[in-house]
Amino acid sequence: MNPITTGHPLPALSAPSTQGDFNTQALRGKPFVLYFYPKDNTPGCTTEAQNFRDLHTQFQAIDCQIYGISRDSLKSHDGFSDKQCLPFALISDPDEALCELFGVMKLKNMYGKQVRGIERSTFLIDRQGVLVQEWRGVRVPGHAEEVLQAARNLAA
Repeated sequence: MNPITTGHPLPALSAPSTQGDFNTQALRGKPFVLYFYPKDNTPGCTTEAQNFRDLHTQFQAIDCQIYGISRDSLKSHDGFSDKQCLPFALISDPDEALCELFGVMKLKNMYGKQVRGIERSTFLIDRQGVLVQEWRGVRVPGHAEEVLQAARNLAA
C-alpha cells in the first residue's frame, strides 16, 4: 500500500489502543490528530506526550481527538500512559502497518549506526476523514501548540 498523502481520505483503519480499538470509521464527523513517536519513556517522546496532554482540554474544546502511535506494545503504552497521566489513547503498531501507511519509517543515525525507526511525525485529519496537514521530522518544542492552532483553523 502506498503512503497516504495530503488531500486524500484515509482508508478504513483499525488498531489496538490503550482505550479500546482505534477505528477511523467511528471517528467520521470529528477531526483527529495522529502523532507518531519513536518509543515510550524516552526523553523527547515523554515531553511530546506531556505537551499534548497539557493541551488536551483545548483540543477537546474544538472536538478534536488525539492519538499517539508507536511500535511499543499495549503493555508498554499502558505503563507510559499511567505514568504520564495521558487522557488520550496510545495506539500499538508492532507490525508497522500504520507506520508504513503514513510513511514514517526511516533510517536514522544512532550512536554512529544506522537504525530503522519512526521519524517523529504528526497528521491532522478533518471531519470527512481526509488528511489535511502533516508535520514530518518534528522538533518537540512548540509542536503541540502548532498542531492545536491548525486544528482550530480547521474548526473555524
